Amino acid sequence: MKRKKIVAGNWKMYMDYEEGRALANAVISHLQPSETIVVLGTPYIHLKGISGLIKGVSSLKLAAQNCHQENNGAYTGEVSAPMLKSCGVDYVILGHSERREYFHETDALIARKIDAVMAQGMQPIYCCGERLEVREAGEHEALVSRQVSEALFHLNEEQMRQVVIAYEPVWAIGTGKTASPEQAQEMHRHIRSLIRKQYGDGIAEGLTILYGGSVKPGNAAELFGQPDVDGGLIGGASLKAEDFIAIVESI
Repeated sequence: MKRKKIVAGNWKMYMDYEEGRALANAVISHLQPSETIVVLGTPYIHLKGISGLIKGVSSLKLAAQNCHQENNGAYTGEVSAPMLKSCGVDYVILGHSERREYFHETDALIARKIDAVMAQGMQPIYCCGERLEVREAGEHEALVSRQVSEALFHLNEEQMRQVVIAYEPVWAIGTGKTASPEQAQEMHRHIRSLIRKQYGDGIAEGLTILYGGSVKPGNAAELFGQPDVDGGLIGGASLKAEDFIAIVESI
């Protein structure tokens, strides 16, 4: 089965309203037709506006960076999956290392968010990965195995087909460090093997696994050239249209 190639930009907490529209328009104007799915993961304030901008551009999709696990309720300051769906969102980034670290999100909570997102017909981009001390202790595969199983293995086969996984070595996010192509491939292969054991070859081979950790125009092609790396979740480089487009064209 041919896997979807995806390059997703995660704007994090950057870009005011006008800056976000300008960045989205720049990406739209420079994007060349291809089979690669390009995802803009924006702050909430941009979702509805950018949904309108990208309408009709089949390869461009919209992602939110988080959502609440409940569909509604007295949760001041939170945004639900039905709200995101009403804004034209296609994907939701869940379990990002910054959400885990700063907001103490657990895999059990993330599993509930995944269920909420999928119930609205959106696709989760599920993030997993290890901190430096875990890798240095040789426990990185065990940790990622636990993250994947606790957040995803309650899903049935049809639901699992809709999941995108993003491996993000926490030690390579915003640090300028990057896992070597060999390190990235090793973990992506491990993640695919976990899915294979749980769901079988068909789902494992169709699963898109992204690499997220200081991807730049200069290293994207080598990372994306690995057999189990199907694209990237891009942070800082997604804030400059020329860099983001260069990364998209590297796949």
